[in-house]
Amino acid sequence: MADDLLVIIPTRGRPQAIPEIMQAWDDTGATAHVLFAVDTDDPELAAYKKHAATLKGDARVRFTFAKRRRLVGTLNAQAVKAAKSYRFLAFMGDDHRPRPADRPWDARIRECLSGGPGIVYGNDLLQGEKMATAVAMTSDIVTTLGFMVPDCLVHLCADLVWVAWGRGMGRITYLDDMVIEHLHPAAGKASMDAVYEDCNSSERASADAAAYYEYRDGGGLKADLAKLRNLVEEAA
Repeated sequence: MADDLLVIIPTRGRPQAIPEIMQAWDDTGATAHVLFAVDTDDPELAAYKKHAATLKGDARVRFTFAKRRRLVGTLNAQAVKAAKSYRFLAFMGDDHRPRPADRPWDARIRECLSGGPGIVYGNDLLQGEKMATAVAMTSDIVTTLGFMVPDCLVHLCADLVWVAWGRGMGRITYLDDMVIEHLHPAAGKASMDAVYEDCNSSERASADAAAYYEYRDGGGLKADLAKLRNLVEEAA
């Protein structure tokens, strides 16, 4: 069904990404719904609102405008709400672009997740199988845990958590030929801007890395995996 998968895209300072992302949807034949989550203090707020008005008639697209919660806070707020209405939830950054293939990427996500609780991700042409920089999962994972990312994180390391969840619950699929390209400065595919500078600063990297290791080694991951394994058993 065209309305069972929602892709949540928190975005800041990059209104030019909106038409590029929707062009990628059209180029790949995607029918997944997309939610652009915009901060009300964004310096480019007017441009985002203009895109929202232009896309108002597109049933695939919604915008939300809310106070800034940073990436993880925004993603969690929207995912918890959306889990009530969508069977599958996905995250992409505003610098991700799905690429054309023999079959639409969103159809493959639905196929992979239709068998029960699980996680799927594709090739971002940067981290590959190592990190799920863009990810999709069954919404019952979000409902079970109460979040899509542990709220001890702010921006970084969510991709490591998703891989740990999927492997730990024995329900993860990596699709090397499903390309969702990450147009990141680290790959030489984007210029450094204020958002990248903020999110990839040494302070942010250190803080999120410390929070991730505490979550991984301090009992948080173990507790969440117990819930997810129970979810898999109940769905069997």
